[in-house]
This record gives sequence, C-alpha cells and structure tokens, in this order.
Amino acid sequence: MERIDGHTGLFGIFATPIKHSLSPKMHNNAFAKLGLNDVYLAFEVGQDQLANAVQSMRTLHMRGANISMPNKQAIVPLLDKLSPAAQLTGTVNTVVNDHGVLTGHITDGTGFMQALRDEGLNILGAKMVLAGAGGAGTAIAIQAALDGVGEIAIFNRRSGAKWSQACKNVELINHHTKCHATLHALEDQSDFKQELASADIYCDTTSLGMKPHENESVVNDPTWFHQQMIVFDAVYAPRETKLLKVAKQAGVAHRLNGIGMIIEQGAEAFQLWTGKQMPVDYIRHLLFEDDQVAKNKN
Repeated sequence: MERIDGHTGLFGIFATPIKHSLSPKMHNNAFAKLGLNDVYLAFEVGQDQLANAVQSMRTLHMRGANISMPNKQAIVPLLDKLSPAAQLTGTVNTVVNDHGVLTGHITDGTGFMQALRDEGLNILGAKMVLAGAGGAGTAIAIQAALDGVGEIAIFNRRSGAKWSQACKNVELINHHTKCHATLHALEDQSDFKQELASADIYCDTTSLGMKPHENESVVNDPTWFHQQMIVFDAVYAPRETKLLKVAKQAGVAHRLNGIGMIIEQGAEAFQLWTGKQMPVDYIRHLLFEDDQVAKNKN
C-alpha cells in the first residue's frame, strides 16, 4: 500500500477465531478515506498468548487495539487503566496506548444501542430478554440498563463458566440503574419460552450461529417468538444465522445481525484512537455492498 511508510501507526485486533473479522476492512478504509497514515491488522490471539500480545503493544508502540472473544474479560488485569464503563462491566473491547499507558474501554454496549437507533428502533422502557454473559452480553446489558431499558431477563447456563458473571450483572443493574434485572438458567426452557412471550426484544450474545456452530441456535422453535418483537443476534458472519432464520419463520419484522453494532462500536473506538469521526455512512455502504455482491454470486 502506498501510504505505508516509516511513520505509519499500527492498530489491530486480538481474538480467536479472527479470519472472519470485518474490523480490518472497516478501519483501513476509514483511515484511507480520511487520509490517515495508519494500518489495522488482525492477530490470532487466545487467552494463552494474551499477556504477550498486550506487551507487544508497548514494545511495538501500537497505538491501539480491539479485543474480541475470548479475551474481553481476561485482558482487564493486564492493563494500566480502565474507563468508568469498562471498570463497571469488567470488560474491554478497545485499548488505547498513550505513550505506553494502556487504557481499556468498552464500546459494545453503546454500539448496540446506536445500531438500534440507526434502524429507527427505540427500546427505552422495554423488556429485553438477553442470552449470554460474556464480554458483549455484559456490555449490552449494562449499557441498555443505563440508557433506560425497563426490564432485562438475563439467561445463561447455570453450568457455564459465565454464570457468576451473569449474577454480577444482575446485581450491578439493580444497584446502579433504574432497570429491573432478573437471572434465569438457560437450561429451564419452559421459563425461557415464557419470558420470550412477553419480551419486546430478544438479544443473543452467545457464540451459537458463528463458526463452528453455524447450524445451532438457542431458539429453534418459531412459535417462541412473536411478530411485534425485535430479534438481535450479535453474530455477523454469517449475516443470517440459524437464530435469524427461526425469527424469519416466525414472521418477526425486525431481525438484526451484529453488523450494525460492529460498525457503531468500531466508530467509537476509531474516535478514541484518532480523535476523529469515522465516516460511518461510507463504511456502512462498503460492507453492505459486499453483502449485495455475495447475494448476486449466489
């Protein structure tokens, strides 16, 4: 690339799996559009390599990084400082390197809420059913509660590693916001079905639907959904997950994958790193243009 030289700033993402990530295309095109001498790369990094990856940010003078599964919570003790939101949630998806001082931020929650607003959807005062208490699930639950969602029913497997985090999320919401949160075991399918029946929005932040679980979904029966609700899947590759196919069978009008959230959380990270507004409309056009090309090929 012509714009890479000895002064080029380095950004990246630490996650696994990572080859499907849209972040390099999104940020590199934004840098080019604004004439910034920066580059963004994807690094296959799991929790075993995370400490070395964080140290590499200091050694290589990386200006910033995104953090995705499975590292969003594991990275917290490796950083120097946390933003108030990251401290509250115990989750980080964006790191800013300020002359060797690494500060963690979380933009998933604000990205989720903005993605809904971009679609003309308002969930303030609404009831949300949310599955998952990992990094994205935690950030979305806390931010939605702070922004004014009325009720959140959080589901997670009692036998899962994130059950304690789900408990903490409910406690944080009930003590620090006006939202009422309840905790439910995902193993209790009767309870899950009942909560979905009265939900205004179902938000799925589990890994089901993405590789290697493309043919799996937390909800498999279309009768569990109703047409007036919103169904959101944080997975964005593939664009139509098994969950969204089930929602389509149910006649749900507002079915959203995670691409809008990825764009909006990325825009906030971009501003933290560069102090500039990401050209969101341009980036959205590029990504949706890719979708249209893929459809035409099929």
